[in-house]
Order: sequence, then structure tokens, then C-alpha cells
Amino acid sequence: MDKKENGKEYVLGVLGGMGTYATIHLFQQYAEIFPAEKEWDRPRIIIDNNCTMPSRVRAILYNEKREELISRMSASMQNLISAGASRIILGCNTSHVFLNDIYKLHPEIKNYVINIIDECVCELTKKNIRKVYLLATEGTILSEVYNQKLVASNIQCDTPGENEFENLRICIEAVKTNCYDEKVKSLFIDFITRGDACILGCTELPILYDKYKGEISKVINDKIVIDPLYLALCKAKQEYITLHQ
Repeated sequence: MDKKENGKEYVLGVLGGMGTYATIHLFQQYAEIFPAEKEWDRPRIIIDNNCTMPSRVRAILYNEKREELISRMSASMQNLISAGASRIILGCNTSHVFLNDIYKLHPEIKNYVINIIDECVCELTKKNIRKVYLLATEGTILSEVYNQKLVASNIQCDTPGENEFENLRICIEAVKTNCYDEKVKSLFIDFITRGDACILGCTELPILYDKYKGEISKVINDKIVIDPLYLALCKAKQEYITLHQ
């Protein structure tokens, strides 16, 4: 395959580091979604593992370092574009809360972003799913960044209550620190088995799902589980294929 057909090369940019293990998982998904007999049959990928950025959740909850976060996210995306990225995926659901602010400052960035929330809503609509259970950070849940788009598409969204946010944090932090125990497993299995369809709305959660899939299947075996980041990579694959047809 000539990856520069008509002078165009599809380069996937990733704003990662939010967190690092989620970015590693994204890279593994990329390798699996783009199977190749030869390495050069895959598109080039540029990853900025910008793990030093301020907390997205704290920026939402307490307005802590919000302007710094927006500035640094913008700079990372501009760097990816300057390096040749055709499209950009943000490896963090919560970070999508700040996209509108970024677009106001840098409207040119919008055309590059594959919005993982939009891809999730599109998939649910295709499958005619009208009710979902969203697992995500408290920042994502309280910002309603998912809920607004789901409701606009006539999809009902249920979430854990605020009294359960601490348990969600325990699950997410287990992945960020790569430290798992029976409590984490028990909490996650309790969360994931709620509802008929579930959105893994934090990029750490698919790692937990893969880790405990065997135990989960013993409890339920017909559940629809949506990984928005995986869907964004599938979107990139379709664009890549279309470019080189």
C-alpha cells in the first residue's frame, strides 16, 4: 500500500498521558485495529504522553488550573498538527469537557479532532440502544458532557450517584498506579454489571474490563459494553482505508 497516495499521508496524533497506562492500552488497540503484514502497512502514529498536565477533574470541580490546562492541551494539539498529524484523538474522556474552550481560542484544531463522545453516541444510535449506564470520572459525570449529547439523541443515561464517586476513583486510580486488589475487582464488577448497556467513559476502565472479563462473564454474558476510545480508533481506521482505496 502506498501511504502517500495523491501526496497525502494519514498520520494519527494522540494527546495521551491522561493517564499513561490508558495511553499504552490505546497504542495496543491501535496495533490490533490496524493489522498489518508489514509495519509500513499501518499509519504513522505520533503520541504526546503529556502526563504533566493539571488534573482534568480538579479543573472541573474546583476550577483549579483550568486556564493552564486549556493552554497546555492546546499547545500539545498544535504540536501534533505541526508534526504532521491528520487527525487527533484525546486519550481521556474528561478532557473533552475543555474542547469548546480550546476551539474558541484555536478554531483550526476542531477539524483535526476525532471526538470519542460523538463516536460513542453514533454507535449507540446505530445499535438502537436507548438506555445506557455511564461509568466515568466524577468530572465527566458532573459536567454532563456525555449526558447532553446522549439526551439530544434520545438516549437515556444513568450514572453512579455522588455517594459512589469515591469507589469510582478507587477503580480508576488502581489502573493509574497499576495496583490491583480484591476490593478493586469487587467494586468494578458491581459497577459494570448494572444496566443492559454500559459506556466505559474513562480510558482507564477498559483496562479493568479486560482484566476482569472472565469473572464478569460469570455474572452476565449478554451485556453491551462500549469503549469510546476503541470506536475513535475504528473511525480512524475507516478514514485511513478510504484515503488509500
